[in-house]
Amino acid sequence: MRAAVLSTPGEAPVHAEHPDPAPAAGRAVVRVTAAPIVPLDQLAASGTSYFGRPAVPYVPGVQGVGVVEESAAHPAGTRVWFATSAGMAPGDGSLAERCTVAEADLVPVDVDLPDASLAAMGLSAVAAWMVLADRARLAQGETVLVLGAGGAVGQAAIGAARVLGAGRVVAVCRSTGAQERARRLGADAVVPLEGDVDALTGRFADACGGRADVVVDPVFGIAATAASRVLADHGRLVNLGGASGDVAEFSSAVLRSRSADVLGYTNNALTPAERADALASVARHAAQGRISVAHEVLPLEAVSEAWTRQAEGRAAARLVLTP
Repeated sequence: MRAAVLSTPGEAPVHAEHPDPAPAAGRAVVRVTAAPIVPLDQLAASGTSYFGRPAVPYVPGVQGVGVVEESAAHPAGTRVWFATSAGMAPGDGSLAERCTVAEADLVPVDVDLPDASLAAMGLSAVAAWMVLADRARLAQGETVLVLGAGGAVGQAAIGAARVLGAGRVVAVCRSTGAQERARRLGADAVVPLEGDVDALTGRFADACGGRADVVVDPVFGIAATAASRVLADHGRLVNLGGASGDVAEFSSAVLRSRSADVLGYTNNALTPAERADALASVARHAAQGRISVAHEVLPLEAVSEAWTRQAEGRAAARLVLTP
């Protein structure tokens, strides 16, 4: 079969022939129809992450969409979203014509949503949904501040906040393109991510009407520091990433005086059932146009170029490859 094959950690994979996946107990064979390149793929493939150096050659791709060819749990022809541990454990991933997937990591999907759209959202949208619905316990009418709203998690969080009943949604983005996209997605206000922490604090407070009940934070750094200063009484800041750095500064007096919560979140803590339920919710609302993630569809043979664009920060949207 044809696949994106990574032979040297830290370098881009190439489009090449690769052995067909072999059926195994507890695993299904899936014909892949769409697979995104996500930051976790490149982290795992770097050879310098906490996952360790991956065994090479292997096919990257930690998630995708496809059709079941062989499975003990699902009929052939079932459309599924799926996850893999490619790069984090031995084995191949989704950036190929076919792959094997643990039965527990298959999620049947029957909504009317293009495969590429579903692949673009995937675990990013699951994270946004679970942060708001479960970890932050978003209540009807609350104000949500979304940091990093130009990324996939942030884009999904804008729509998810609306679906879950937020009264006001404020998006924080760097680029003018991301700011305009946030407005189209339904943000009530958009704040440029620029200036020092004091300037950001003032902008956040103005946009949020003084206080934010929930902060969705995939960036950390000074943006999280500024956001923590505008938390409402019993406000919740949920961190799920460190795109702007691994350190943020919080005021003990502010947090204590407002009985505010600073929380962590990772998709890795979800059970397969929880992940499947969240994905089903996201897919249902996406099919109704309420949640989306901007994406660009490319053929699998363009993987080297796409991988490099992503690594160098030149991708304006999530890149989804189709075999």
